[in-house]
Amino acid sequence: MTIAPDRVREIFKGLEKGDGAAFFEQVADDVDWIVMGTHPLAGHYHSKRDFIAGTFAKLAQVLPQGAQLHVEHLLVKDDQAVVELHSLATAKNGMRFDNRYCWIVYFQDARIVRVRAYLDSAMVARLFEENPIAGGAR
Repeated sequence: MTIAPDRVREIFKGLEKGDGAAFFEQVADDVDWIVMGTHPLAGHYHSKRDFIAGTFAKLAQVLPQGAQLHVEHLLVKDDQAVVELHSLATAKNGMRFDNRYCWIVYFQDARIVRVRAYLDSAMVARLFEENPIAGGAR
């Protein structure tokens, strides 16, 4: 089954508008999501709930306005998309969090079922070093 580029853009509009709930409605509850790297958000998440708790919930504690993700490039083939995103956020301490991401997204019935996410690990580590959260970032 294939997914259209317009549909992928529509799904990601929620993130661009700061509406994570709208985006996550399109993510399977049992999503298989790997955030690559050796930083406080890295890990292999086996559910939407675990992914949100391990990443977006932590980011919300250090980025008052959220990650502010914007799609820059999109490649779609069959049931897969490569989505390049850019974060334009500011941390609690004023640090600019201008991170770039590449998500390889797999769809089934127009829902996100698997993701491999790549990002600037050093920038994420610095974000949490300069903006510690209760109980540590891990």
